[in-house]
Amino acid sequence: MLQAPDNLPVRPTTDFAKTGLFNIIESRFKNSTSSCLDLCAGTGSISFEMASRGYKSITAIDLHPGCIKFIKETCTKLGISNLHTLRTDAILFLEKTIEKFDLIFVDPPFDLDIRSRIHQIIIERKILQENGILILEHNSAENYEQLEGFDFSRKYGNVTFSFFTNLEPNKLP
Repeated sequence: MLQAPDNLPVRPTTDFAKTGLFNIIESRFKNSTSSCLDLCAGTGSISFEMASRGYKSITAIDLHPGCIKFIKETCTKLGISNLHTLRTDAILFLEKTIEKFDLIFVDPPFDLDIRSRIHQIIIERKILQENGILILEHNSAENYEQLEGFDFSRKYGNVTFSFFTNLEPNKLP
């Protein structure tokens, strides 16, 4: 288990929730392991799990320099070469990227109200590959079922993962 420095402003996904998340991804979305984006990556816990499960290309985005430094140092220690980091704002990254991803995992701080905006940019800019999956991690008191492409959600204590598929605007009813 990785131990992040105490001074990072993060709320890592619990092992219980992470196990449930990856069980769902691997049983329901078999083609989502090629190009992955971990947006608001924090300690990189989700990115490292992706790497350990053989995901091909992982991009971890976070604004905090300490988080990016920790992810880079851990990649070096573990010999991970397919995980790339970028220190930038999540929305700014989405507004400028030309990349498309098979799986996008989004976990901004719970007090940051940007999930709906991130979802909107991903749809408008077609950042998700066809048949890709977008996952929003959020406080279980929140609900994102009204957003386009909502498929289902799973609750793990105070955390919920909302899954979105078929986000191509021309494919939505």
